[in-house]
Amino acid sequence: MRALRAVRAAGDPVPDVPLETLLGRVALGDTAAFEEVYARVSPVVLGVVLRVMRDPAQSEEVAQEVLVEIWRTASRFDRERGSANAWVCTMAHRRAVDRVRSAQSAADREDRVGRREGTPAYDAVAEEVEARLEREQVRRCLASLTELQRESITLAYYGGYTYREVADLLGVPLGTVKTRLRDGLIRLRDCLGVTST
Repeated sequence: MRALRAVRAAGDPVPDVPLETLLGRVALGDTAAFEEVYARVSPVVLGVVLRVMRDPAQSEEVAQEVLVEIWRTASRFDRERGSANAWVCTMAHRRAVDRVRSAQSAADREDRVGRREGTPAYDAVAEEVEARLEREQVRRCLASLTELQRESITLAYYGGYTYREVADLLGVPLGTVKTRLRDGLIRLRDCLGVTST
């Protein structure tokens, strides 16, 4: 990232072109437009990834993967579905979550291999089965939400973002995010069979 910042600093300033327009140019293979996209979004991408992963070295690696993905998939950006910033932040968040899940899966596999030597007690097995069933039910209920509700809940409750940060990431008004979260949580409660007190 430092090398590209140095190249850009040495060149002429780029006019303030909307990020959406620059992504359209990147989709056509315009490397100068990608340099500007890179300069604008790389700090945001790194911030989103670092917030999820909390490991600076791995976060930089994932941020680079996201920026390469932006270069490769810029043609998939659709203005009708949201802002360019939201598209980039969502991509960064998803890539970071995927990396965390992958690392967790690897740790789980190693743990399972280590446990093969001993047979867990019946209660431990029953608890594990119950926990898996509960996780599956939560996944199923999350899948029943609209995409907008699911994204808002995922960012707020799994990503740790404030409602205002979720609104900024998704490029929508704060009131809209609050409504999505409220409606989504009501649907989750109903799906999970939780009674309110």
